[in-house]
Amino acid sequence: MPELPEVEALAGFLTERLVGRTVERILPVAVSVLKTYDPPPSALEGREVTAVRRYGKFLALATGDGDGDGDGDGPHLVFHLARAGWLRWHDTLPAAPPRPGKGPLALRVRLADGAGFDLTEAGTHKRLAVYCVHAPEDVPGVARLGPDPLAPGFTPDVLAGLLRGERRQIKGVLRDQSVIAGIGNAYSDEILHAARMSPFKLAASLTDEERATLYEALETTLREAVERSRGHVAADLKAEKKTGLRVHGRTGQPCPVCGDTIREVSFSDSSLQYCPTCQTGGKPLADRRLSRLLK
Repeated sequence: MPELPEVEALAGFLTERLVGRTVERILPVAVSVLKTYDPPPSALEGREVTAVRRYGKFLALATGDGDGDGDGDGPHLVFHLARAGWLRWHDTLPAAPPRPGKGPLALRVRLADGAGFDLTEAGTHKRLAVYCVHAPEDVPGVARLGPDPLAPGFTPDVLAGLLRGERRQIKGVLRDQSVIAGIGNAYSDEILHAARMSPFKLAASLTDEERATLYEALETTLREAVERSRGHVAADLKAEKKTGLRVHGRTGQPCPVCGDTIREVSFSDSSLQYCPTCQTGGKPLADRRLSRLLK
């Protein structure tokens, strides 16, 4: 799943290619992809793209209202790539409109000059979501987002306030988009490894020192990932993400810090990776849902 760093890079990629250009057609291909009906996708057609912005893991294309002031008061196209979605840019799109079928293509955006992009989704679980709305906040997932960890106002005190009273495990808190926007399964693993913290530690139990360490790990991990992703074309971002991960997706490999074997805990629809030496005092975590440290 694309997370904050990759979506931030996609926002930059699309900003360079879309802003100032005119939308010609919005072509939904998959039945399930479009989640709104008012305004219709055709409301974006003929409008100039004025900005591309990131909201957590959502991307929003703002369009003008036709008065030429570039304020983006027209409708917005907002999308969330979910677990298996992606964006494919085309300098020249095929002239023929796409046909609905069983392929990965979910929606096409054609510009007036013939360029554009496709939103695709692999697999059978179709979760990619597209919204045509008057404002990004009209999308429920955007409206419920917590603070953005890259925003200037996201301070150690803000993080401490979010964790205070949280009786959930810190791994789940970091992934909760209503608490902190943009962090998913992969970067929560990376942040906790950098903080040398067990993913099962209760968020409310963190000391002041541990919260400070977590804040530093969170900021450093995300900002470094954003810098690594910056400037890459959309097609290269998935591979770049994998090369920068130190524990996530690396079960059985040596920890780059201590050399211990990276281990995994599997759940029904996901898994986490961690280093026992760095994060759990050398004790492996039981590989079952809601487990605790083995005794």
